[in-house]
Amino acid sequence: MEQILGIKYGNATGRRYVQVDLDVHGENELLQDFLDGLEVEAAKNEKGEYVPLEEFMQKEYKRRGLK
Repeated sequence: MEQILGIKYGNATGRRYVQVDLDVHGENELLQDFLDGLEVEAAKNEKGEYVPLEEFMQKEYKRRGLK
């Protein structure tokens, strides 16, 4: 595989990984979207109460006396 500046591929203890230098690629929009997606997936496994956005917005508008 061709090397890309700021990207390191590895294999440690039987697990493959990609290491990204955020000083080089930290502002990359696609990378940020990917990381956001990982956070969403991780949040799905957390216990807690989740409210759909539309329901939250309706309650918040009502609480603030807005339409």
